[in-house]
Formats: sequence, structure tokens, C-alpha cells
Amino acid sequence: MTVFSELRMRPAPAAAARGWDASTTARLAMAGAVIFVLLVGANLATPLYPLLQAELGLSTLDVTAAFASYVLALVATLMLAGHWSDHIGRRAALILAVLAGLAGGWVFAQAGTLAALCAGRALQGMAVALATGASSAALRELLPSRPEWASRFTLLASAGGVAAGPVIGGLLSLLPDPTAMPYYVHSAVLAALLVPLFLLQARPAISQPPVSRPLQVLAPRRPSVSREARGAFWLASGVGFLSFAVFGFCLSLAPGYFAQVLGTDSRPLIGVLAGLTLGASALSQLLAIRGRFVVPAGLAILGTAILLLGAAGAWHNPLLLVAASLAAGVGQGVAFRTVFNDVASRVEPARHAQIVSTVYVITYLGSAVPVLGLGWATGVFGLAASVSTFVAVCGTAALLLAALTLRQVLRRS
Repeated sequence: MTVFSELRMRPAPAAAARGWDASTTARLAMAGAVIFVLLVGANLATPLYPLLQAELGLSTLDVTAAFASYVLALVATLMLAGHWSDHIGRRAALILAVLAGLAGGWVFAQAGTLAALCAGRALQGMAVALATGASSAALRELLPSRPEWASRFTLLASAGGVAAGPVIGGLLSLLPDPTAMPYYVHSAVLAALLVPLFLLQARPAISQPPVSRPLQVLAPRRPSVSREARGAFWLASGVGFLSFAVFGFCLSLAPGYFAQVLGTDSRPLIGVLAGLTLGASALSQLLAIRGRFVVPAGLAILGTAILLLGAAGAWHNPLLLVAASLAAGVGQGVAFRTVFNDVASRVEPARHAQIVSTVYVITYLGSAVPVLGLGWATGVFGLAASVSTFVAVCGTAALLLAALTLRQVLRRS
């Protein structure tokens, strides 16, 4: 089955199937690798923002606008096309995502204005959105008897890519042409991923459209969740929104904040610090923590750690900054994995990509709306005061959510 027949939603007969009949392990690796590499590319810019501010004369609000353009494009694409992989197939959706990622990286590398930066970031957001539902659904289909591990692999690849992006971006920025070279290297890796994707013998889409009106199934859909999954859906969305507000801060304004706290302008060091929370979140997916109190405990750790991030900045304490960043990642990773897996286990396979995409719509809005407000506040009140208020609000919200989930667990008991 060729990519073009998949895009036309006209699968070839089984007898005509050709290509690389990859093993389940290889398919798992490819599904995880695509979303991982795309998210690495989407976050290469984190340690480069201070340099771009100086080169292009950008304000703090301009930096948050560039970051938010990625998130808003991602959210819009999830809403419009989050269900496409159910109909065109997982492989075709992943190939489209890689092509959009290549275009976004090239535009961002050549950008000389804020508008060009926003355009490149928007293309990267579209790429991540196309891959999000497809890779998650593919992992779930490849591990039908182990849905919890499918969710873990999804979050490990996602959080791992976001965490690795700033670190890799900081290291590659030491090469000549520091704002463009990271994207040239990343584009080469993305192009290499296209080879096995094109060679792969694709599996048919799980939901075939009517022959008379095939394009109708690709039209935007009104989000809906079954009654059985509704409570789990809103809890996962709330936890995701809150935690991604913190991630959004780490990936946009945190480099400048960390540079002030540590008194350094080292881009590799800033990249490592920005990726600590995301890296801890990714590694927490490997922890086999179970129990009724996992979600409230994780949220309590997250809330406390967020408040300590503000204290570390006020006291200029690097050790507390590192410890709080790691604790926030572990708390978020454990809590979000549990609620995300609860949603995934309650959703029927035919709507998995659509529902997961809807969860991520709300989750990723947490990376845009609060961060835009923080960027505006920074221009008015200054970075230190704005960050202190931001962490106070987010930390308190996490602790309140921990109390609510604890009450819910006790009532069930």
C-alpha cells in the first residue's frame, strides 16, 4: 500500500501489499522516534531565545508570542486534524508530520523577523499535532494487551523529546551559525526517518470512509467523550493544563530567568536547566508506582516543587533550583501518567486518536495562555516579580488539585 493510496483512503488489496514487513518492536521504535524527534526540533530554540532577542531586537512579549504561535498552531491542528490517522492510517499521518517538521525547521533557521519566527514555529506545531494522535494510537494498537505500557511509551517519547530539545539546542549552538545550525542537523535526522517510513508495509486504517464521500470523514469534528470516560477525561485535561503551564515557562522565559539566578550566559547550561523538569518527567515513566494515592501525591510534590522554584530564584540558590526542577518533573510525570492511562483505557479503539488529541488540545493550551500572560506581565512588572507570582499561582493550583483528588479517593474508599 503506497502513501498516496493511503492519503486517498483507497487501501490496496491484501495480495498487493508490499514493502518492509517490520516487526512489532521496529514499529514501536518508529512510532516513538517520530514524535520524539519532532518534539526535539520544536524545542531546539529554548536556549537560543536570549541570542535571538539580541540579534533581532525582540522583547520578552515577542519571545512568548513566538513560543505561543507553536502551541496555538498545534492546538488548532489537533482540533481540525487530530482524527485523520484513524482514516488515512498511522504511517501516512506520520509522514505528513515529518514533512511539516522539515518545512518548519527550514523557515525558523532562515528567519530574520518575528513574523518568520512565528511562521516556522507554527509549522512545527502542525507537525507535532499530526504526529501526536497517530503515534499514541499506533503504540496502543501495537500493545493491545498492555495499554498502560502504551501510555508510558507515549509520555516517555513526548516528555523525552521536549526535555532533550533544549539540551541538544544548547550544544549545537556552539557550532558556527548558532541559530541555524541546530535546525540543519535536525533536518538531516528527520529526512533519515522518512526512509523507513516510506519502506514500511503500512497497516490499513481502522476506520474506512464511505466510498461515495471519502473526504467527509476528514472534516473537523466536535469533541465528544463517552459518559464512562468523562470524569477521567476532565481530570487528565486539568492536570495536563496545569503541568504544561509550568513546562511552557521552562521552555520560553525560563532561560532568561535561570541566567539571572545563576549569573551565566552559557547556552548549554541554560538548555540543561530548562530541560531538567521535562527530563525528570520522562524518566518517571519508567517507575512502577501504583496505588490509590499516586495522583494526589504526585500533584502535591508538583505544587511544592513549583513554589520552591520561586524560592530558589529569590534566594539565588542553584542547588534548590535543580532539586525543585527535578521534583516538579517527577511529580508531574507520575500524576499525569496515571490520569492519562485512565482515559486511554476507557476509550474505544476507533476513537482513540480523536480523544487523545482532544486531551492534548486542553493540555497544550496550558503552554500558551498562561505563558502569554506571563510575557505581558514581565514587560510591565519585571521578570522576577512576574515569575514569583506565576509560580505562586501554579503551585497553589496544584496543591488544591491534590486536595480535591485526595478527597475523591477517600470518598471512594
